[in-house]
Amino acid sequence: MNRSLPPERMPPIAPEKMTPAQKQAAADIASGPRGELPRPFVAFLRSPGLMQPVQKLGEYLRYGSALDRRIMEFATLIAARAWTQHYEWQAHHGLALKAGLKPEIAQAVAEGRRPAGMAADEEAVYELLTEVLRNQCVSDATYARAVALFGESGVVDLVGLAGYYVLLAMMMNTARTALPEGVISPLPPFPR
Repeated sequence: MNRSLPPERMPPIAPEKMTPAQKQAAADIASGPRGELPRPFVAFLRSPGLMQPVQKLGEYLRYGSALDRRIMEFATLIAARAWTQHYEWQAHHGLALKAGLKPEIAQAVAEGRRPAGMAADEEAVYELLTEVLRNQCVSDATYARAVALFGESGVVDLVGLAGYYVLLAMMMNTARTALPEGVISPLPPFPR
């Protein structure tokens, strides 16, 4: 389905128009494991003081957490879908499949359905994150199940990961971050 998105509000800033603080913040990200200034941080570049700690949080969550990559990417898709964040979804969908998430599980999340056939760890992540994103709380049973599978540290990282991607989604939705050239909007809107 070809849905056009509204025009971008905060496009990339030309290097010659960046302030010294913006140039430093962009260089700091590019010199780390990302190797570049990724599109989600283009809007944040308007506030380099905020961008620096946000990107450090993301750096830990993406490259320092002990969580399994399949679980991390699944959590990212859940957060992206909760906020209908097209850029985030298209950037992580392929990574999730490459990490071993079944395509039908990703498709169910994209359609706003509870996936069938999830592994036990995927089901625990789905329940934990959908509860906290929809209800702003987590039941005792869901919490206990997640702790049994991931430990307290893993639960903290999972909720932190979802919160990080929700923050990026909120910023990109506000900025109307454009999809890469030629990419069609991957997520249908939720019915209202």
